Amino acid sequence: MRIVGGSLRGRRFEVPEGDAIRPTADRVRESLFNILASRGVLDGARVLDAFAGTGALGIEALSRGAASATFLDNTPASLALISRNLAAFGLEADVQRCDATRPGAPKGALYDLIFLDPPYGKGLGEKATLALLDKGWLAPGALLVLEEAKGNAPNQIDGFEKHDERAFGETVIGFFVLLKST
Repeated sequence: MRIVGGSLRGRRFEVPEGDAIRPTADRVRESLFNILASRGVLDGARVLDAFAGTGALGIEALSRGAASATFLDNTPASLALISRNLAAFGLEADVQRCDATRPGAPKGALYDLIFLDPPYGKGLGEKATLALLDKGWLAPGALLVLEEAKGNAPNQIDGFEKHDERAFGETVIGFFVLLKST
């Protein structure tokens, strides 16, 4: 797997053996980030990569101009992998052991671009979204990008307006914006 755009374009990052972590495919990531770039949301963004796995989404955002990134995962193997990938690219970021469905209070600035790539078909993306919102992690007007399996993608999430949805084979990515009144 490789970084598909930005200052680190073409550089490869470490991925685990086996199927315990399912990183977003290069082709899907490239399409996703082209959509985000066309919306002008990457430059200076404060990114939260929840269910981070390899850190591919957050690292791609940093490569394309995000100001900062925080990576959340609850497995030591993923956290170590993310840290190795960040070090290999000379990037600094906050890596936290955290179950995104039960976060505590945020440790710093609020996030305006949130990636959620949970295990498919378990409703964890919606649960994490509501928990992060409840605990105050999200900036007003935050953009949430939720990856899910076809047939399991939510059409709505309380407090958010769905702006777009794109299908890539068996993967569906939904784009949700936090409503201002929330």
